Amino acid sequence: MNDADNTPVSASQPLEERVNNRSQRPSSDAFKAFMASNWAPSQQQLPERDPVAGHAARRRRAISEQFKGERLVIPAGPLKVRSNDCDYRFRPHSAFAHLTGLGLDHEPDAVLILEPAEEGKGDDGGHHRATLYFRPLAGRDTEQFYADSRSGEFWIGARPTLAEFKALLGLPTADLGELELAITKNVGAPEIGGISVRLVRKVDENIDALVDTARYNTAKDPENLDLGVFDALDEKLTEALSELRLLKDDWEVEQLKLAVAATVEGFTDVVKALPRALTHQRGERVVEGVFFARAREEGNELGYDTIAASGNNATVLHWTRNTGKITAGELLLLDAGVEAESLYTADITRTLPANGTFSAIQRKVYEAVLDAADAGFAAAQPGTKFRDIHTAATTVLAERLAEWGLLPVSVEEAISPEGQQHRRWMPHGTSHHLGLDVHDCAQAKRELYLDGILTAGMVFTIEPGLYFKNEDLGIPEEYRGIGVRIEDDILMTDAGPVNLSAALPRKAADVESWMAGIYQEVDGQQP
Repeated sequence: MNDADNTPVSASQPLEERVNNRSQRPSSDAFKAFMASNWAPSQQQLPERDPVAGHAARRRRAISEQFKGERLVIPAGPLKVRSNDCDYRFRPHSAFAHLTGLGLDHEPDAVLILEPAEEGKGDDGGHHRATLYFRPLAGRDTEQFYADSRSGEFWIGARPTLAEFKALLGLPTADLGELELAITKNVGAPEIGGISVRLVRKVDENIDALVDTARYNTAKDPENLDLGVFDALDEKLTEALSELRLLKDDWEVEQLKLAVAATVEGFTDVVKALPRALTHQRGERVVEGVFFARAREEGNELGYDTIAASGNNATVLHWTRNTGKITAGELLLLDAGVEAESLYTADITRTLPANGTFSAIQRKVYEAVLDAADAGFAAAQPGTKFRDIHTAATTVLAERLAEWGLLPVSVEEAISPEGQQHRRWMPHGTSHHLGLDVHDCAQAKRELYLDGILTAGMVFTIEPGLYFKNEDLGIPEEYRGIGVRIEDDILMTDAGPVNLSAALPRKAADVESWMAGIYQEVDGQQP
C-alpha cells in the first residue's frame, strides 16, 4: 500500500497479468540468450500415416457432399479453466475429432476448415479442400518455449509440428495465425459472389465471434440482419455431423472394442477392491478411484463420470457424488466406461451384490431387469426401429411389476401412451447411440434416431433398470432401497445384434461365481 493515500501500488497492473506475480521469471537479455542456446535439434523424422487417416478423409468427403460451395468451420475448442490458471485436461469437440482423427489431448484452439473447391478439384474428388489450423510448436529459441505455461514445451512437453500432423493425418496444415483470414475471406451472400459459412457453434467463443463479425460486416443490410437465418445454417451442419456418426466404420468399431475391453478390466479391478471398499467410510469413492486408475492406465480418460452407487444411492439415476458407504448385504450399481485414446467410449453397467451373493428379493428384481434386457436384445434386429428396443424391454418390466402386485393398473393400460404407470420405477430410456460421446449422435433428427431403422454399423446400449427408493411408500418395504440396472454395448450387424460387453457376466449365478473366483485369486479375501 502507498501509506500516503492508501492506494495499492499495483493498481495499474492488469488483473490478467497478476497471476504471474508468483513466477519471478527472469527477463534479462542475458537470461533470454542463455535459454535459447545449446539445445539438441528436434526430431526430424516424420511419423507414418495413421490408420485413421483414410477413414477421417471419407467422413470429410461425406460432409462435403452435403454442403457444396460453402465454407465449413469445425473448431476443436479452447482449454477451459478449472481453477485460476489451472486448466482441465483438454478434450477436442467430438465433431472435430471425427473429421480429423485426432484423439488424446490434441489440439487446443485448433480449427478444421473445409474450403469449397472447383468441381473435381476437392479432396478425393469432393467439393472441398480441408486444412487443419493449429498453433505450431514454438522453437526453443523463443520466449514461448519457457514462458508460456499453456503451450510452451518447457511447461507441457513437445507437441507435433505442422509437418508431423500433415504426415500423420494426410491432412494439410497451417499456422493458427492464418486462421482469421481463412475464415473471413470472401464471406458474403453467394448471389453477389461471396461464400456462405457454416460453423459448429458454442465450441469456441472466439471463433463464434469471428464468424458473426464477418457475417455482419458483409451483410447487405446489417441493421436488419436476421441472425436466425445463420443459426439455422449452423444448426444444419451440427445436425449433419451428428448424423454422420450414426453408422460406425470398421476403425470406429475396433476402437469401441478396445474401450469395452479396458472397461471389463476396470470392473474386475473394482471387484478385487470391494473388500477394502466395504471397510472405508467412502466405499463408493474407493470404487470410483479404482476404475479411474484403469481408465487412465489403458485409455485417455473416463468416458463420463463414474456412477458407483450403493444401497439407496443406486436408485438415483446419475449418482456421481459417490460419497456413500458400501454395506454388505446391499447392491452396488456400477455404471462406468473407459474412453480410449481415440476418444471412443464404452458404457457398461453391472449391479453387484456387495458381499458376493444376492438375497432372494435382490435376485428377483435383478432377474426381472435381465429378462427386460434380453427382450430388448431380441427386438434389436436389422430393419426394426430403434424405439422397438425400449418397447420390448419396458413391456417385460410392466409384466413383472404386475406379477408382484406393484402395478396399480393392468399391463395393457400401463404400456399404453395414456398410462405408463410402470415408468415410475424406470423413468429413463432403454437405449442410446454410443461412440465418441457416451450419448452419441445426440443432435440427429428424431426420424433418424428414435424412429430410425436399425442398420449394420450402429452401436448402442441396452440398459433397462428398476429403482425402488427408500422413500417410495407405494411399494412393500422389502423392495425399498434396491436399484438395479444392467447395461451392455451392442453392435448391429447384417446378421443381427452382437453384445460387445458379453465378457462381463450378466446372469445372477454367473455374477456370483465370477466374484467368488476373483476373491480366490486375491488371497481368498471375501467381503
